[in-house]
Amino acid sequence: MKHYIGIDLGTSAVKLILTDENMNIIKTVSKQCPLSFPKPNRSEQNPKDWWNAVCEGIEEITLEIDKKSVKGIGVGGQMHGLVMLDENNNVLRPAILWNDTRTGKETDYLNNVIGKERLHKLTGNIAFAGFTAPKILWVKENEPEIFEKCKKICLPKDYINLMLTGNFATDVSDASGTLYFDVENRCWSKEMLDILGIDENYLPEVYESYDVIGKTKICSLNCRVAAGAGDNAAAAIGTNTVKEGQCNISLGTSGTVFIPSENYIKTENLALHSFCHANGKYHLMGCILSAASCNKWLNETVFESDYDVETGSENNLFFLPYLSGERCPHNDGDAKGAFIGITHSTTREDMQRAVFEGVSFAIKDCIALCPKEIKKATVCGGGTRSRKWMQILSDILGIELDIIENEGPALGGAILASGKDVEPVIKYTVKPNPDLADIYDEKYKKYRKLYPALKDFYKE
Repeated sequence: MKHYIGIDLGTSAVKLILTDENMNIIKTVSKQCPLSFPKPNRSEQNPKDWWNAVCEGIEEITLEIDKKSVKGIGVGGQMHGLVMLDENNNVLRPAILWNDTRTGKETDYLNNVIGKERLHKLTGNIAFAGFTAPKILWVKENEPEIFEKCKKICLPKDYINLMLTGNFATDVSDASGTLYFDVENRCWSKEMLDILGIDENYLPEVYESYDVIGKTKICSLNCRVAAGAGDNAAAAIGTNTVKEGQCNISLGTSGTVFIPSENYIKTENLALHSFCHANGKYHLMGCILSAASCNKWLNETVFESDYDVETGSENNLFFLPYLSGERCPHNDGDAKGAFIGITHSTTREDMQRAVFEGVSFAIKDCIALCPKEIKKATVCGGGTRSRKWMQILSDILGIELDIIENEGPALGGAILASGKDVEPVIKYTVKPNPDLADIYDEKYKKYRKLYPALKDFYKE
């Protein structure tokens, strides 16, 4: 029997799956990774912790099989993170993660001095605080000694692939989120590299996600390694979201709306991302920085209890889910979370419902920007564990949702390594309640007024 390993390099953990040749999941392993918040608006991890987790996970997941049966590995990884290495592949500083918003000054410089139109022409996107390019400028300005020593710049999953194979490589889907990649032509943008002051020799070679970049012999394996993909593109492969008219919503630490496209789309609304897909084509994506993490925060940090709580009935309590700032549609690293409408009668159940609704409204903000009507979507990620939330999401979006049973980016990585197509397993389907359509339309209109009312306050 042939086996494949899929790896999801997430923010809170590295998840590994072992599949058979038909992509049936045989075993799953998860290894926690420390996450550091050294200062407000900063989020970092040590890439060595990722690598240790991968090695431990591979050893554990292959304990009961013949390692010679493993034929391929594919990694889906958190996007946008800045990993800086010296000439010997030594890590120079902790990786600056996707949800780090320290780069307000650099993001403003790119958008307002270099200019959004120029950025859009060169890369298909504008600058967001979480993207890699402004992080490079931040290190250049604030840690010049690190910048001087740096000889390699890569993304999180590319560091894992470097350690697996010794080859310095990236894929088109992950590279799309750097802001120095020409998405339309699937190559590095030489003009953007000049703007950033970095040499193309510092960057990995670019592959399609399904390309083989080398072999690995770590942990007694001897198998090929696929280029892999950014986590959202990998999750889209895992959910088979690859055709025009499809949509996948992911509710993990962050939240995304993923819309495949046969061709490159030059978006008119710059809040949406236009990226390369892992299947050789393209996609549009809207991203919110906090999704299921809002629920985790409410229950673990605020209430210090489990997640099995009832939700209150429909009410006038609102929650803004900007716990890490916000990307789409506001592009505001200074935005903060908020409960609005709390009274003496507000209960924990009311707050739980407000969190579910607030994240769902933020997802609706992304969908509202899409150039084509979305009539149905699949949903994956940790947020799908709550049926209550899935019903609220369906009611707010007004569309039918297929809740997917798989390991998202990890399964996508295994599929990319195997070259197979796999239909997702649907756990259940949720349909919107038409009786709530008008109620939620009105509440969404009120929700849309809250960020503009607080925007100046956030800046202060």
